[in-house]
Amino acid sequence: MCLIFQKPQTSGVLLADFDTSFTNSFYHSHLDDLSNINSSAIVVAASLVARTLYILSSGKTDVDASGLTAININASLVDELLGCLLNCEPGLQCNLVKHYISPSTTCPSHYAGVISGEPSTDPYLGYVLDVPRFVWNFLADKTSRPTKDMSLSCPKNCIGPNQVCIRLETDGKGACVSSSTRYIPAYSTRLKYESESETWKVLPYNSSDSMGQVDPIWTESNWNTIGLRVYTRQSTTYDRLILVLGIVVTLTAYLVMVIARTFIAKALKQD
Repeated sequence: MCLIFQKPQTSGVLLADFDTSFTNSFYHSHLDDLSNINSSAIVVAASLVARTLYILSSGKTDVDASGLTAININASLVDELLGCLLNCEPGLQCNLVKHYISPSTTCPSHYAGVISGEPSTDPYLGYVLDVPRFVWNFLADKTSRPTKDMSLSCPKNCIGPNQVCIRLETDGKGACVSSSTRYIPAYSTRLKYESESETWKVLPYNSSDSMGQVDPIWTESNWNTIGLRVYTRQSTTYDRLILVLGIVVTLTAYLVMVIARTFIAKALKQD
C-alpha cells in the first residue's frame, strides 16, 4: 500500500534478502544446502560475540587476556545444531532435538508463521512449530541458573521466580529451571490487538514515513486448502476401439433400415 503514495503505476515489487545485489550463486540449485555453510566462521563469530559480552558485563576497560582466551565455543555443538536445524538428515530427529522436544516432522521448517489469537509470552504450544519450541527449550536450559532441587518435575512445581518447565514433551515430567528465556511475539508496532473484540487493528502510518521504512507491516493472503485434480489420458487403442464400434453400429443400423424397408415394401405389394 505504501507504494501507492510514491508510484501508483507500479505493477509489482521483488523483495530480496540483499540490499544491493544478489550474491548467493547457489540459490535454488542442488548446491544450496548445508555443505556450503562455513561452520568455522560461525564459531569465530560466536567467540567474538561471547568475548564482547564478557567485556561489557565486566564493566572494566582493561580485561585480563587470559579470561578472554578461556572463552571457547563448542565447535561440535555448532556442527550438531547445523545438522539438526538446516538439514533433513538427521534433521529434527537428531538426538539433541529429541532430548528437549518430541518433533512432529523430520525436515525443519523455517516458516515464520502468522499471528493467531492474542499475543502472549506464554503461547499455546499447539500453535508453536518444532523449531521455535526446540530453540526455547535449548536456550532455557543453556542459560538457566542452578536451582535448589533440579529433580522437581513440572509444571506444577515451577512456582519460583523466573522458573520455567523444559523437556516436558520428552518424558511427561520435565524439569524446572530458572531462566529468563521467553517466547516473544514479533509483529509491527503499528499493529494493535483489541482484546474486547479479539481483533487486530492497523494503526495509521506516520505522515513523515509514508513508505513504512521505519516500521513496515508484512501481510499474508488468505487461501483455501490447496488441492489437485488429475485426469488420466485414454490410450490410442481405446480411441480406435470406440471408432470401430461406432462404424459397426452405423453399418448395422443401415442394414436394419434396408431390411425393414424391403420387408415393408413386400407387405404393401401383397395387400
